Amino acid sequence: MIRAAFISLGLTGALAGCVNAQPEAEPFRPAYQGIETQLLDGDLVNFQVAMTGARTGEDVADYAECAAAQYTLIRGYGFARHLRTNIEQQGSLWRGDAIYTISPALPRGVMTIDAEVVVAHCAENGIPTV
Repeated sequence: MIRAAFISLGLTGALAGCVNAQPEAEPFRPAYQGIETQLLDGDLVNFQVAMTGARTGEDVADYAECAAAQYTLIRGYGFARHLRTNIEQQGSLWRGDAIYTISPALPRGVMTIDAEVVVAHCAENGIPTV
């Protein structure tokens, strides 16, 4: 009986080591390939971004948001509203095509950003802006 307990404990300990062994995720090493900005009409702006090393489309969308936030500040405004972002991947290259409206006051809608807050977040995370 005692011998069976020791064997059981030994197997449990060996299996516990296997449970904790998880493959290491690759480090996030984005390479930001540039931003193109086009004023479409008054306060409507298009941002084209490209990058490699993105983990998901969310990384590309974040890059476009950083561009929109800095552009908003450059134009003397404080807020932007996200309208849409289209993302495509070709091999290791990711592209984002985003449209935002910019405004001096907080616009209506749920997809709004405070440009100063977003630019600060981008700087903290090493995401370039315009």
